[in-house]
Amino acid sequence: MFKFEVIKICKQSGARISKFYTPSGIIETPVFMPVGTNGTVKGLSPDELAECGSQIILSNTYHLYLRPGTNIISKAKGLHNFMNWHKPILTDSGGFQVFSLSKIREISDDGVLFSSHIDGSKHYISPADAINIQKILGSDIMMAFDECTSGDAGYEKSKVALERTLKWLKICYETSNSDDQMLFPIVQGNIFKDLRIESIEKTLPFCKCGIAIGGLSVGEEKSTMYQILDCLKEYYPSNMPRYLMGVGSADCIIEGVIRGIDMFDCVLPTRIARNGTAMTSQGDLTVRNAKYKEDFSPIEEGCDCYACKNYSRAYIRHLINADEMLGGRLISIHNIRFLHRLVNEIKKAIWEDRLLDFRRDFLGNYHL
Repeated sequence: MFKFEVIKICKQSGARISKFYTPSGIIETPVFMPVGTNGTVKGLSPDELAECGSQIILSNTYHLYLRPGTNIISKAKGLHNFMNWHKPILTDSGGFQVFSLSKIREISDDGVLFSSHIDGSKHYISPADAINIQKILGSDIMMAFDECTSGDAGYEKSKVALERTLKWLKICYETSNSDDQMLFPIVQGNIFKDLRIESIEKTLPFCKCGIAIGGLSVGEEKSTMYQILDCLKEYYPSNMPRYLMGVGSADCIIEGVIRGIDMFDCVLPTRIARNGTAMTSQGDLTVRNAKYKEDFSPIEEGCDCYACKNYSRAYIRHLINADEMLGGRLISIHNIRFLHRLVNEIKKAIWEDRLLDFRRDFLGNYHL
């Protein structure tokens, strides 16, 4: 039920366009995946996401396990039905959230004992538990349970986490015996090239139809992330999608595609939208600023999103400053549509064998 085929390779950059067939639909890559942590992309309906061009969304095992719980989602006959999204879904295993949100946790080679960030209650998740929860959720793509270290973790701590991630991967692989859900293993190793190479070499035997790069964009410099992606590029399998976890800025998406990445996700577009910041081809635009009080132009000229076709910066600024939820919703629509349009422009450049030229022209006008 899963198939991956490359349909175009850019002669200038080596980047590619592919089709990834899943039980819930075909995904054309490169692709950006909006994040619906709790079973919803904050503030947006499935119809609005589809109108923006979303092909697949990401939800989170940790959050859905805690609330509403697997019993409710099971009774709803899976996450697709529960949230009324009938295109592909990828579920993160919850590993990152266990390590980043839980202030109290005990880690062993068997699993993690942690306290809920909601009410402090104690919970235990093993690698097998993480997969079995995702089976109940019914996502098309399941992520392996991994230990993600912070950007400032030292070599020894990163090596221990890598070894534990590999031990957990074997358990995840043995537990994920399903034809209609695909397991993506995760490459770890922090910013250390030898650990990253060791990780990907030992991870590849467990890759059936996808591989993920985790533990980046967690505080390190972007240049460091690019160096890690450069060192991994020659090891990527050619016959499956490569997913860079937690990356969603325009510059990083372009640089990632050039380095062989097919799939991206990030909470960034909706998170900054709720704070009044819009993504544009010139860089981020803080709509709530006073200089836009009488600016009756759209967020970005030429954008075809619902917000830009119907509302002005002045109106959206008013909504944000008046704490009206519509303001954050409109900017969220724009930001997600912006990233989908960007990916479409990247694909066009790949088809025309000019992706490096596109990067030069885009980043020449893009202000970080």
